[in-house]
Amino acid sequence: MTIQKIGIAGAGTMGTGIAIAAASNGCDVRLQDISEDQLKSAQHRIVTFLARQVAKERMTEDQARDIADRIEVISELTVFAACDMVIEAIFEDFKTKATLFENLSELIRGDMPIATNTSCLTVGNLAKHVKTPERFIGMHFFSPAEINPIVEVVRGKDSHPAIVDLGLEFARAIGKRPILCKDSPGFALNRFFCPYTNEAVRALAEGLGTTAQIDHVAQECFGAAAGPFQVMNLIKPQINLNAIRNLDRLGPFYAPVPEMVKLGDSGLDWEIGELDVPDADQTKKIADMLMGGTFLAVLQCLDEQVASAEDIDFGAAHALKFSKPPCAMMNDLGMMGVERLIRSNLHRYKLPTPGSLAMIGQLAA
Repeated sequence: MTIQKIGIAGAGTMGTGIAIAAASNGCDVRLQDISEDQLKSAQHRIVTFLARQVAKERMTEDQARDIADRIEVISELTVFAACDMVIEAIFEDFKTKATLFENLSELIRGDMPIATNTSCLTVGNLAKHVKTPERFIGMHFFSPAEINPIVEVVRGKDSHPAIVDLGLEFARAIGKRPILCKDSPGFALNRFFCPYTNEAVRALAEGLGTTAQIDHVAQECFGAAAGPFQVMNLIKPQINLNAIRNLDRLGPFYAPVPEMVKLGDSGLDWEIGELDVPDADQTKKIADMLMGGTFLAVLQCLDEQVASAEDIDFGAAHALKFSKPPCAMMNDLGMMGVERLIRSNLHRYKLPTPGSLAMIGQLAA
């Protein structure tokens, strides 16, 4: 089966980005939203993005016009009946998504593939609201979806292998690099990115450094394009907090620290002042805390076979912009070095040593 006509429910930032990516690679797109204002905003964003690409000589005016013509903005779900696949990209709220899937199930044919762009809700729970859940998968795009190359393709408990393969094929067809994931909280990348940001806030709370200093150390340590506080401000601390809260079921290690909850619930951004470069001892303490939390989450992810080491590192490098991705870093540090870094969290939370620790040095990356 070839996906030529794609329906996208939700014309916000993610839905519009997915629409641009699909149309840029030859798909006909029906971009739907119940808000006329949202649809107008989506149209403006599409035109602005394409104009910028023309100005940068990444495409011609004729190519930009063809892409824009392949995107139709609509307010009714009924148009999806003629599509080959539907991707949901609405607000990250379970009840709202569940209602949409129930409505979609009545409007489209029973074998049409449906994907959710959720970043933190489980595919299996959402699938309970889809008629014929075998056709349901996760396709988590990363922002900005029109540019970011990574898509987590999530296989739910009931997802048919042929539909999972179709999701992988469609992702590649629109120029993305898919990462195949098990349906587990946080999937592959948020599984360790959330603890990474949580440990950054813990370092702040324990007085190890300022937000600027912790960002600086993170950038040096992971080769990150931006530090955790800067990234949290970009995606919004409240959204980051919601993602962390969805990992709570994995145990106390994943629970948000009180300072993360306070700032996230306030709706404010982190204050990032001028950088006073930390000394060597300060840098080591911050780096150890960040690496310890990140590495433990990755090792648990590998133990549970959520994703491969190769995919985790590729996603870290291309979605999160870590030029030193975690599995490669652990290979370089060696088993004893990594064990030292995760030891305090293992003791604090009474966790077993991850079996994947023994594979360090041989982790595919």
